Amino acid sequence: MKTWHKVLLITLATAVPAFILAPMIWPPNLHGGTPVGLQLVLFVILAALDALTFGLGAAFIWYGLPLARRAADGSRASTWIRFIATAWLLISWWPHDNMHKHNGMDLDGLLVIDYAFHVSMMIAGLALAHNLVRTLLSVQMTLQTPNQHVAVQQLATSGEEPR
Repeated sequence: MKTWHKVLLITLATAVPAFILAPMIWPPNLHGGTPVGLQLVLFVILAALDALTFGLGAAFIWYGLPLARRAADGSRASTWIRFIATAWLLISWWPHDNMHKHNGMDLDGLLVIDYAFHVSMMIAGLALAHNLVRTLLSVQMTLQTPNQHVAVQQLATSGEEPR
């Protein structure tokens, strides 16, 4: 079986139960408004996207570490930072949005949810951005060797795509 088939299988095998079980795990707050018409459709679409992203996060956790190791600059820390941050950014939407539905407008609960999820996603995004910048700077420094620099300049002026 091809890897993308396995990823799709894990994604759906995780997403479908996540979609179905979410209202049982986090019953909606009955003191909030009840969505109607287009609101209901949009909330269902959002719940489906949350569950699919959660499922893709599960597939990424299952298959992503070897890919992260190959893509990293050889640093174990860099590999783990990329892996954990990416996994968190994928899987965290499902519990995050469902906790909001369950919590309603309880401000203390909102603060806990938003600090736990928003701040951790900010940290994950910053870690990925820092990691990407380090990687790009490393590639740029590699290209600064005299022979490669000339080759890159020739490619840039010829309009050819690098191979």
